[in-house]
Amino acid sequence: MKMGGGMMQKLVSEFIRRHNLQTNAEIRYIDLVSEVGELGKEILKGSDYGRSQLVRTSQTKDEIGDCLFSLLAVCDAMQIDAEEAVRDSISKYEMRFSKKWDISSGE
Repeated sequence: MKMGGGMMQKLVSEFIRRHNLQTNAEIRYIDLVSEVGELGKEILKGSDYGRSQLVRTSQTKDEIGDCLFSLLAVCDAMQIDAEEAVRDSISKYEMRFSKKWDISSGE
C-alpha cells in the first residue's frame, strides 16, 4: 500500500499517542541520529565497506523505515507538517537550480 507523506505522519503520530510514547523534540532528534547511524552501518555492510556495489537487503529497508519513522516523530514533536516542509524545500531547490544549476545553498 502506498501512501503520501501526510498519511505517514498521521500514522506515526497516532502510533506515538496510542502507545504513550510522547517525548520532547530533543530526544526525538537524538533517536533520529541514532537511526541514521544504523542505516549507515547497514549500507557499509551491504557494500563491504565500499569495496563492492551496495547490495540491498530486507534489513536496509527496515533501517530506512526506522529513519522515516524517527524523522516523522521529530515533526510530530515539533508540530511541523512534514509534507509542507518537503514542498517548501522542493520550491527552494527549484529556485536555486533555476539560478545556478545546483541545489546547494553555497554556504
